[in-house]
Amino acid sequence: MPHRILIADDSPQVRTGIRRMIERHEDWEICGEAKDGHEALLKTYELCPDVIVLDFFMPATNGIVVAREIAEKCPKTAVVLCSMYLDSQLAGLAREAGIAGILSKSNAGQIVNCIETVLRGEKFYASSI
Repeated sequence: MPHRILIADDSPQVRTGIRRMIERHEDWEICGEAKDGHEALLKTYELCPDVIVLDFFMPATNGIVVAREIAEKCPKTAVVLCSMYLDSQLAGLAREAGIAGILSKSNAGQIVNCIETVLRGEKFYASSI
């Protein structure tokens, strides 16, 4: 059974780029996409993904709020934060919210490694933060 991954980002180009990287992994499938925080929550409840790749700055609800709610209501779903505006303060908030993987969009090429790590139940925090 493939691992199911949801991508949540307000940019269609970013969603497409992440999708292309993830789809190269034969044991994974994209179960859905969301364009804002509210839709990310609804699709998480509906689809029960193993992992959600989540942006921080999105319309409706930001990624930290979404991650907190997912941690509370869908604790089996691992959250990966992939944000353009990543700094130590945001990384600290992400850790407090239960986010298992954190990386910058400038290092999005590491997304496969990050997802593999969180699927093993480990944390992945990019070395640049």
